[in-house]
Amino acid sequence: MDTSNPAAFVNAQLLPNFIGKKVRAVVQVNRFDGEVTTAKSTDDNQLTIKGLPQVPLMNYVEVIGIAESNNCINAEIWTDFGNTFGTKHCKVYP
Repeated sequence: MDTSNPAAFVNAQLLPNFIGKKVRAVVQVNRFDGEVTTAKSTDDNQLTIKGLPQVPLMNYVEVIGIAESNNCINAEIWTDFGNTFGTKHCKVYP
């Protein structure tokens, strides 16, 4: 694991603090327009993701890339979690 250039975990509200730096975010895909994906951040705000391949609508994706602007991430690495991302399927033992 490369720890020389860590990526800050951000949502749409925090993204402007990291422009030009490596970030990671979990988003839900709302629209795909060729090279640009529109997605909902964990704080329910809209983000634009560039460089993401086509992902089924409503899927959750973790994106790691460079923050280009207040609402845009240029994706370098991504993980598609499908449409059931979260803890509702976890079994918690007492």
